[in-house]
Amino acid sequence: MAIDRPLHWLVAGLLAFGAGGAAAQEPLSIIDWLDTVPTPAAPRVIAPPAPVIVTPLAASEPTRIGLAPPQISGLAHDIWQSLDGAALAQTLAGLPDQGLPAGQALLMTLLLAETTNPPATPQAQDQFLLARVDMLIHYGAMEPALALLQSAGATATPDRFARFMDVALLLGLEDAACAQLLAQAHLAPSQAHLVFCLARAGDWRGADVVLGAHMALAQEDAPLDQLLLRFLHPDAFEDSPLPDVPLSPLMFRLRESIGEPLPTRPLPRAYAVADLRDIAGWKAQLDAAERLARSGALADNRLLGLYSERIAAASGGVWDRVRAVQQLESALQIGEAARIERALITAWDVMFEAGLAPQLAVLFADQLAAVPLRGPARQIALRLQLLSPGYRAAAQSAGTEIPAVLRALALGQSATPHTPLDDALLEGAILEEAAPNTAHPADPQALGAALLTALALLQRGADGDLGALTSSLNILNMNGFTDAARRASLQMLLLADGGI
Repeated sequence: MAIDRPLHWLVAGLLAFGAGGAAAQEPLSIIDWLDTVPTPAAPRVIAPPAPVIVTPLAASEPTRIGLAPPQISGLAHDIWQSLDGAALAQTLAGLPDQGLPAGQALLMTLLLAETTNPPATPQAQDQFLLARVDMLIHYGAMEPALALLQSAGATATPDRFARFMDVALLLGLEDAACAQLLAQAHLAPSQAHLVFCLARAGDWRGADVVLGAHMALAQEDAPLDQLLLRFLHPDAFEDSPLPDVPLSPLMFRLRESIGEPLPTRPLPRAYAVADLRDIAGWKAQLDAAERLARSGALADNRLLGLYSERIAAASGGVWDRVRAVQQLESALQIGEAARIERALITAWDVMFEAGLAPQLAVLFADQLAAVPLRGPARQIALRLQLLSPGYRAAAQSAGTEIPAVLRALALGQSATPHTPLDDALLEGAILEEAAPNTAHPADPQALGAALLTALALLQRGADGDLGALTSSLNILNMNGFTDAARRASLQMLLLADGGI
């Protein structure tokens, strides 16, 4: 199988659904890499397409599912091969949210890497695929979730198509998804989805007939059916209160269609992606982009693109961050050191307070490294450089300007710890020998499970369990993920209070 197959699928999937992103610099993560793929607008769907003819792969050829080939992900195809798909799905579903950017990046890499299915029944294999998709949705990485489903075959099973439909609804790509549903109506997640898609295709009479028949057979009026009636006949219910319908992507889209949209801020992260569309106001787009950037689901350059789009409309909150980032960008373009120093101090203060210091680091650390800064601005620039992918070069050039522990963590050297946290980080990320019973080089075909264990322990460590922190870093180091271990260690110190 050709190594560039994931890119083929990614382009094909996104080409069909128009899930575009802003141009990025050299990719710094899987999400950034995905954002560099050109994605032309989706063609307008006039009628349901003809059924797709699927030719099965040869029985001897293992099925590979994912978007990032090994040369991008750094992971071999067989990292799950010694494991059971159902057990993996359960492990993945129970993984705690990753609070450190290094943990988020590693998890996204695992979810999106092109890998062969774990040996199990087809049902268990599908469980694992759906667990990957569900985790992407949980973090708000909706475009990658859509592309992953496309790469695997979104119409292969009803469960896959149900996820596919949910993601398309939130991305505003319901017309293209509905065309597939109407071509294969047996895949409809519910009668409500069929009614919605018939109406979106212009068959309002057919939608009425299907909904009427469904309600006639139902034993009680479902709130979602009542909402569909308002969607089909808005004039008849103009003064009626809205029914209390449980949250779902279909309910969310129906509310928007009848002019009663829900604000996304209190909703799960997956719904924030709806506010990235052009139909949302700039403030809503900014709020959504910041939320998704914090979870590692949005490329940093897309956030910068929104910050730079226009002049801040007010002050306070996100407007202060817009203004600060724009001023820093402008100062760097002009190249005046004093102006850069003032802008950098302001930008650090507002971005760190909002939990967006890692994004500021990725966007500006390299440019700041070339500017001779002084005083507090110099310290902030060093923090950003240590939080960036260029942390090694930053530690080497900074010398004694940074504490010995930070320098040791960045360069893989020994140092004298001053706190229990220092000790845990140095023992886990630096020492050549792992602590007893905490890590062993993984069976290459069970590497995925070892990394999931490391991620679970890493979050426990971030929550204060120093033993778990050391064990996590040991596992990462013993299995060749030294960069992830060192970046996580630096983030533990630099994001705790922002200081050096």
